Amino acid sequence: MSGVGARGEAGSHAPVAASAYVSAADGVVETLPGWVRRMGRVVCEGGWYGKADPYGEQALAALSFRYENGKEPHLLVVAIDQVNGGLAVDAVVEEVKFLDDLSLRAEEPGAVAGRVLDAFELGDRIMGALVADTLPAVRPVALSRARAVPDLVRPAPDDTVSRFGELPDLPGAREAFEKLAEFVGDRPLWWSPARVTQFLTSWLPREAILSEAGIAAMPEVVRAWSRFCGAHPAVLAQVEADVPRLPALMADESLASLGKRIAKNRL
Repeated sequence: MSGVGARGEAGSHAPVAASAYVSAADGVVETLPGWVRRMGRVVCEGGWYGKADPYGEQALAALSFRYENGKEPHLLVVAIDQVNGGLAVDAVVEEVKFLDDLSLRAEEPGAVAGRVLDAFELGDRIMGALVADTLPAVRPVALSRARAVPDLVRPAPDDTVSRFGELPDLPGAREAFEKLAEFVGDRPLWWSPARVTQFLTSWLPREAILSEAGIAAMPEVVRAWSRFCGAHPAVLAQVEADVPRLPALMADESLASLGKRIAKNRL
């Protein structure tokens, strides 16, 4: 019984003690220098997104901030690996003028911040993910800044495919582009010579069911997409090297996956 009474007595003082701690904390905060009180209280002023390299094997997500007093502008830049699924692999906090050296497109900050958070969360789910040695030190700041952006978009897909407006006026072009969009998935910035070859000579014969018009239109669709993705000479050259083989590869039933064969039988 005495034990119960002691617990009850202690419990009755808990709200008083908590209130005292809060009051004491408020007093300490008021004594801190202004720059300490402003730590973490930032306003996002812009967002940018785009390729980190000519082939888009990494993407860069950038967000600019100022402290609430309007001072100390700074830029968070996060590198997102496209080849390995879209995880965050490096990050830096720089002066805003650092943005001048990057070829990025302005986007809604909420979408950019959402991609940053998505990229970090993906990395957390991958055991042994290879990241830059500098990332762990910047990670807490990067997460804090991204979470401070209002109107977050989660998940935040890349909108590159929806911005493509150069579809050739050919029979089957829409059908062909739908297969290209399916292949690039949620990492459409990544378009390298190796990925061109994978799409035209491996993925399409293995996975895609296309009409004759779709197969005939595919070379022009891939050329248009390659120009839209930067018209890199090596990419364009790889397209020209691979497209002549496409009709024969699509006709080779031995290359079709089990799923494609089942789907064709149903049709």
